Amino acid sequence: MKRQVGIYSVLKHAVLWICSLSCLIPFILLIISSFTEDSTIALTGYSFFPKSWSLDAYRYLLGQGGKILHAYGISLFVTVFGTLAGLAMTLMLAYPLSRPDLPGRRIFSFYVLFTLLFNGGLVPSYIMWTTIFHIKNTIWALVIPNLMVKAFFVIMARSYFKSNIPLEIIESARIDGASEIGIFTRIVLPLSKPIVSTLLLFIGLSYWNDWNNGLIYLTDSSLYSIQNVLNEMIKSITSLSTMGGSVSSMTTLPSNTVRMAIAVVGTLPVLMAYPFLQKGFVKGIVMGGVKG
Repeated sequence: MKRQVGIYSVLKHAVLWICSLSCLIPFILLIISSFTEDSTIALTGYSFFPKSWSLDAYRYLLGQGGKILHAYGISLFVTVFGTLAGLAMTLMLAYPLSRPDLPGRRIFSFYVLFTLLFNGGLVPSYIMWTTIFHIKNTIWALVIPNLMVKAFFVIMARSYFKSNIPLEIIESARIDGASEIGIFTRIVLPLSKPIVSTLLLFIGLSYWNDWNNGLIYLTDSSLYSIQNVLNEMIKSITSLSTMGGSVSSMTTLPSNTVRMAIAVVGTLPVLMAYPFLQKGFVKGIVMGGVKG
């Protein structure tokens, strides 16, 4: 019996190692390719052990240094502000919907579900945001449309509140004289660390990776996020490659490795922050399980 348990444990860890490596290997190849000589990639393709190394791709990006740093600042502000605002609005909408004594709860729940299944489309949304709310060429164009509150996140948080926050605790707090805001901030939120950590991760990634809002609502390049700037750089490199620019420009521009370096620059902050978010996520699950 012990031998069977040992074999099962070894197989389980082996499968987990294989899954982990299958996720990690593409990032390793991406980073190595960004440091590879562009001509080597053109001749032999991508490899974990390139014949020659080069920093040309990163020299090219550093040549755009001011633009990239400014775009990083825009993305950082949008991600932090949008994540905190989106988290607050999502939780404050989801918690009342989880309460069975909310008047008109089914109507509000149907409205949230309806927006998950149907939307007005791109053209009506563009007209609304630009002519009524006047967010075109403002920083709020990267914050408000489509990202701040998502129906899926509201439904996920509502389900968590409904299944993990006992109504008896809420009733006891109400008998002791606690207000609804006090119950939400002092009882519900401390018991909801798993869903809070999950929403922080999901909403933050949505804001950091978003380039669609900048593409639609911005024409002022000074407001571009890092994703929009990197997207513009990729378009420029592609145009040079397809149009067959001058010989000097094509020989000095490492078009293949620059694409890899752009991907590294775009994902590096997420890769650096994710271990800390993952630690908080696991910790929140444990604490929520103990307290629940």
